[in-house]
Amino acid sequence: MIITPLDSAALDSKEQYIFYHRLMDFVLKELLIHVQNEKLCNRQELDVFKQYSDLLLYSIEAMRVKYMYDTEANMKVDLTNSGFPTYLEFRYLFNDLSLKENFLRKLTDVEVVKQEILDQLLRVNKPLSKEKLFQAASIVYYTSVKKEFIFNRFVQGKIIEAPEGSDTQYMTSWGFYDLAHNRPFICYMYFDCKDKNIHLHKEEVYAILQEVADREMSLDTMAYTIDNRLHWLMPKKIKRLDLGPIHSIFAKDDNPVTHLILEGLSKREIPLESYAVTLKIEETVSQSTFKSGGFLTAEIYRNGVPR
Repeated sequence: MIITPLDSAALDSKEQYIFYHRLMDFVLKELLIHVQNEKLCNRQELDVFKQYSDLLLYSIEAMRVKYMYDTEANMKVDLTNSGFPTYLEFRYLFNDLSLKENFLRKLTDVEVVKQEILDQLLRVNKPLSKEKLFQAASIVYYTSVKKEFIFNRFVQGKIIEAPEGSDTQYMTSWGFYDLAHNRPFICYMYFDCKDKNIHLHKEEVYAILQEVADREMSLDTMAYTIDNRLHWLMPKKIKRLDLGPIHSIFAKDDNPVTHLILEGLSKREIPLESYAVTLKIEETVSQSTFKSGGFLTAEIYRNGVPR
């Protein structure tokens, strides 16, 4: 069963981990298709969206490998206006992989484990114990999962030339996992560079973005702070995608969409894998040279349809 104390659910079976990963894989890929079909993002923005989605799915798959046969710990999903794993789960992944060499030294040698598994299956002809499966999964986890592919609290994209036809010189992107909402956000910034070679100063840009743009806030505030800290950089447009919440069986909040999904599930009117997803897109655009109040904000809301 799914344990739901207050605001989180602990996945506690192999079937639940597989179901959750498949659901998230389907949701994010369908969301990307709808964003493309509705022309909510240009080609470069879509490519960036896919890259961050791949990091999210890679991280969730790593969590599945980490927890699926663990008898002492469970992966937790935020039920309140999220549907994503809690931020701590991403933090645990990052910490584990930072210390992977220490953990690997404590694990039984791979060849020994292989031989024990083959002996159990072929000679003894009995199913593997959960302890043996956890031992094998731990080896896979620490030898295969790469820290650089985990969606961390802040993920910086590269500075590239703005799309053809744009009235700005450069575009960069970043993703962050907001601790207050337990949801991922993807940001794009279009900007010009005055009297500097941007490629010689990109690390300065990355450092400032991580410092002042790593959480959900007013886009006007974000733009003003970036402009204030980088006087030679002129932000022209900032666009932010708020992914979620995902309304599904892994939800428990006051959102009316969540209520419709859960009511349909309880009455068996819709299949267990039914979901809806909310995507919020915000933009703030510079009208001229930026000064306080010089940005206008527009918001677009999109709700997915239960499948």
